[in-house]
Amino acid sequence: MTINEKIEGDKIVLVVDGKVDKLTTQQLQDAILLALQKMSQLEIDFGGVNYISSSGLRALLMGQKTAQSKQGRMYLTNVTAPVKEIFDMTKFSNFLEIQ
Repeated sequence: MTINEKIEGDKIVLVVDGKVDKLTTQQLQDAILLALQKMSQLEIDFGGVNYISSSGLRALLMGQKTAQSKQGRMYLTNVTAPVKEIFDMTKFSNFLEIQ
């Protein structure tokens, strides 16, 4: 998995490419938390992700809670159909902001 960070105005965009599984979750979690230390607005572009494990879901949950605690915002864009299906099955689509 690769994560590229870019700043667009008042937000940080993380572009994620590859599988989010138990081997790569820590990398994603670290990138999310670091980005939220820099800015309160975080967009995570999931266009290159076709799989996310339960540990990856936990990383997103932690990011969501961190953003809320800082009165910030974390949202996902370009979520692929396989990942959206996982979000729907696990009910994560009920509390993650997905555009």
